[in-house]
Parts: sequence; C-alpha cells; structure tokens
Amino acid sequence: MEVCKLENTEHSNFPKAWALYTDAFPEEERRLINSQSRIMTHDNYHFDLIFRDDYFLGILLWWEFDDLRYIEHFATLPHYRGKGYGQSILTEFIKRDSKPIILELELPDTAINKRRIQFYKRLGFHLSDHFYQQPPYRKNGLPIQLLLMSHPLSLTDKQITHFVRDCHPIIYGELQNK
Repeated sequence: MEVCKLENTEHSNFPKAWALYTDAFPEEERRLINSQSRIMTHDNYHFDLIFRDDYFLGILLWWEFDDLRYIEHFATLPHYRGKGYGQSILTEFIKRDSKPIILELELPDTAINKRRIQFYKRLGFHLSDHFYQQPPYRKNGLPIQLLLMSHPLSLTDKQITHFVRDCHPIIYGELQNK
C-alpha cells in the first residue's frame, strides 16, 4: 500500500478524500473545510491518503506527538470495507513506529459501533473504561462522549490526563478560537 500525505486542500486528490471524510463521519465529529485547511499546515498533523495499485482506498488522519500517535479519523471507501484493507492499513501504521496509539470511537449503541470496537480489539487495541469527551469541532458546539482505545497497552489515568491536557489544545485549540 502507498501513503500520500496531503499538505493542503488544493491537492488534486483532496476532493475525493474530503467526500469520503464527510460521508464517513457525523457532522459533529468532523472539521469544517476552513478549519481543515488551516490544520493541514500543522507540523504534527498528517492527512494521509491510502492507495493500492493506484486505487484510492481510504484516509488516515492522524497526529504525531513526542510520546504518542493519535488517530483522529480513519475510513475506507464503502466498497472496500469488510475485505481486509482497513486491517492492512492499520497493521502497517502500527508497525511504522513504536509509540503508543490513541483513537476515539463512538459509544457501542449500534451494531456497527459494536463491530468497530471489535475490529480494533482484533488489531490489539484496548478499550478504556475512563469517561471521555471529545471537544466540539464547531464554535458553540457541545462535547461528545466517546470511548478511547489504545495500542499496544491499556491507557493509564496519567496517559489520559496527558492526552487531554497537552494534546487536546493542539488538536482542538484552533477550533476553540475561531
């Protein structure tokens, strides 16, 4: 699989990636286009497109910090789901670096959300039982209760505190100020 990191929203592949992003995630869990454009210039942020044999498979939007990687959004095109591509993409991502990985998931209140949790567990992620809220992606928006998962080990209270205190201002800070 090939990874193409987009640096801006002017890239020729951005429209198809943005279409997948807006289709795959609820409005309250995604950035507006102007916010996305600004965040793509951040050194820690990666807007990766995933290809196989020149076919666009999906997106992996993530942050790299000194001591962890945070997957903000991950999706494959609908016709590639359930065929092992998502597993392959994440397996390669896990192998790229030894830093712990954190990601957020919706509560297990639907069958698809339950399947998503099991998907990550099969890849070695651990589900945290700590209460967690994602800051709002929109001005005057409300926080969203989500679940945290981590790889390769379960999150400690100290790691969650660090993620919220030190990483959230970088990930969500520009959203809170606009």
